[in-house]
Amino acid sequence: MAIFLDENSRVVVQGMTGSEGSKHTRRMLAAGTQVVGGVNARKAGTSVGFDDVTLPVFGTVAEAMEQTGADVSVLFVPPAFTGDAVIEAVDAGIGLAVVITEGVPVHDTARFWAHAKDSNTRIIGPNCPGIISPGKSNAGIIPADITKPGSIGLVSKSGTLTYQLMHELKDFGFTTCVGIGGDPIVGTTHIDAIAAFEADPETELIVMIGEIGGDAEERAAEFVRDNVSKPVVGYVAGFTAPEGKTMGHAGAIVSGSSGTAEAKKQVMEAVGIRVGKTPSETAALARAFLTS
Repeated sequence: MAIFLDENSRVVVQGMTGSEGSKHTRRMLAAGTQVVGGVNARKAGTSVGFDDVTLPVFGTVAEAMEQTGADVSVLFVPPAFTGDAVIEAVDAGIGLAVVITEGVPVHDTARFWAHAKDSNTRIIGPNCPGIISPGKSNAGIIPADITKPGSIGLVSKSGTLTYQLMHELKDFGFTTCVGIGGDPIVGTTHIDAIAAFEADPETELIVMIGEIGGDAEERAAEFVRDNVSKPVVGYVAGFTAPEGKTMGHAGAIVSGSSGTAEAKKQVMEAVGIRVGKTPSETAALARAFLTS
């Protein structure tokens, strides 16, 4: 099985007619994703050709859902318009909204996060690579050809480290890889993904990738301690990062000793999570679990 996204998912792309949306729609189709259309109010009624597939463009997410049965939206929308685009998808009742856009103002993210809180929509992102269930579906920008279906579940703040772990563990493969994004506010958290992997009978091992700053990893460790029976391997990016500096992602800032990679590592290891100090060491730890 996979979590959140599978071979039956029907995907609509908000921003499909733009350069990034068009490029990644083509890649998603090549990965076997059921992309069923795009949304652009100014180009409603037109269509876009992708090799041997022609996809319609709708004026609204609601119209796209009604006409195609879409239950997933992937958003390639400029930052200034992302908030309203996500709220439109939530109001239409989309099941999953994957927000790829980087640079979304935090107050806009807070607004659409609050709007979706009591809805039936799961948000992944913003500022994320998306989600892939190898061999089934790919919603976002994750390369589909660097791994295969398997028994590992991966949740990560970092897109690049998602790709690296997928590649290093490609001989075992993955049920689903979720890039949750590194902004201060995100829709789906480590805990959300870990809980889903714990409930998934085909996921045998969970890999969580965090980074310096905040307390998401510490909260995930507490959840693992109290709720997870499967082995968990982790990595925290930023062991060499200087304190008080924002490193890469907007959420990756350290305050004193709180939020450092070493502090997170200690908390995670205290609940039984094996933590590597490099991505390759983390992959080796995962490999050891799966071959023991």
